[in-house]
Amino acid sequence: MTVDAHHHVWDLSVRDQDWITGPELQPLRRNFTVADLEPEARAAGVDRTVLVQTVTVAEETPEFLALAAESELIGGVIGWTDLTRPDVADELARLAELPGGAYLRGIRHQVQGEPDPDWLLRPDVRRGLAAVAGAGLVHDLVVLPHQLPACVKSARDLPELIFVLDHLGKPPIASGAREPWATHVRALAALPNTVCKLSGMVTEAGPGTWTADALRPYADTVLDAFGPGRLMFGSDWPVCTLAASYGQVIDVANELTAALGADEREDLFSGTATRVYGF
Repeated sequence: MTVDAHHHVWDLSVRDQDWITGPELQPLRRNFTVADLEPEARAAGVDRTVLVQTVTVAEETPEFLALAAESELIGGVIGWTDLTRPDVADELARLAELPGGAYLRGIRHQVQGEPDPDWLLRPDVRRGLAAVAGAGLVHDLVVLPHQLPACVKSARDLPELIFVLDHLGKPPIASGAREPWATHVRALAALPNTVCKLSGMVTEAGPGTWTADALRPYADTVLDAFGPGRLMFGSDWPVCTLAASYGQVIDVANELTAALGADEREDLFSGTATRVYGF
């Protein structure tokens, strides 16, 4: 089984995606559905996917859970809820009881948009993260490099919660810089309750400019830090289409990991995601 551990869908007739602004993101300002993704995923040999939240709107997660229940492709959902609400544990229990609630695998918040670099360390957020762990879910981290130190502290303080770093922590691939991102990533990987997604690289590198050689230092850093047993492949479709097709994203991931053994590749392309998200 091959797992795509990170993709999105949205319907602009249901709600706006207010993060899609400016001319660079204009190609994303249309509907993207599971029906659009499925033929591309199947052609690339993908058997299961993880559908990840896109907006901080409570209604989106129940919609995604219902969608997963109807889809043969989606194996799990990373939803959103307000981690700071006092009754977050009750809300997580409610989501689990909804149609498709069994597909809820984790919670994500757009920490990258928070002005406070230590947002994850706030007492109300920490309480919410503890509730996520108590519900048997994981927490996906979408952060920028300067927020990684707070991720390290949060993961150290909550060893019972698995933290999944999306998109390698968004390193500055376009500029070629690696520090301090690499140091922070290694500090996060030193904690056993952390996992990383090999995803989002082509977008960070930029359309028309990325090459496998440009991506390799960043892929090698997380491969060395986390190891294949704590890495999982994700396409980041349809955001990846700003820079590459679905097939190209999988092809470059295969190229960057060609030196791995068969068991290591199985971990990266299916085993880690299957274990972490409990398929």
